[in-house]
Amino acid sequence: MSHVALVTGGSRGIGRAIALRLANDGNAVAVNYATNASAAEEVVDTITASGGTAFAVRANVGDADAVSEMLSDVEARLGRVGILVNNAGITRDDLLLRMGPDAWDDVIQTNLRSVYLCTRAALRGMLRLKWGRIISVSSVSGIAGNPGQANYAASKAGIIGFAKSVAREIGSRNITVNVVAPGFIQTDMTDQLGSDVAEEVVQRVALGRLGQPEEIAAAVGYLASDDAAYVTGQTLVVDGGLAL
Repeated sequence: MSHVALVTGGSRGIGRAIALRLANDGNAVAVNYATNASAAEEVVDTITASGGTAFAVRANVGDADAVSEMLSDVEARLGRVGILVNNAGITRDDLLLRMGPDAWDDVIQTNLRSVYLCTRAALRGMLRLKWGRIISVSSVSGIAGNPGQANYAASKAGIIGFAKSVAREIGSRNITVNVVAPGFIQTDMTDQLGSDVAEEVVQRVALGRLGQPEEIAAAVGYLASDDAAYVTGQTLVVDGGLAL
């Protein structure tokens, strides 16, 4: 059965791969973006060229009014959202003593507040559908921590606690809430690490390589499917053995 999926931060990297996977699985996809309209439209074009249904929707997912307008737009264009993927995220890395309040607030707003706002907004439609899949993208940093990422790790750990709580609240309504925690995935963000840092990271990964966005998308695809109907409140770590 096909559903309407909303993917935040869906224009590039992991979000792009998730949008393409959900479309390939037969869902209509709303591709959220904040600034890069051309990248979002490229994702939409790729989906529609394969016979799928998609459109791009701009919104700052850390802003309550923008999220409300986004959900209204998606529902008007595609119908009620049955699959929500909270993927939007940023980094503002620095050691704690050098990390200013703005760097903290920006990351918490984009990475964690957005999950609260989008989940709450989409939940009303899911309750009417009597079906739903809420999947948020966390990180192994939210499980194990990472030097220089106190803000990022806190936001990603918060996503896990949020998911467990909401899963308990709405499980009886046939709505599941889960988390995917990627390790180091080859994206624009990790490309900025430099070859020396990337090589050091690879040496810590049991499988000996960086992950690919499509491997995270596969985990999301599973959690969004009927095969995962009895899975909720869980964190699926997809890190190649990094956090062992």
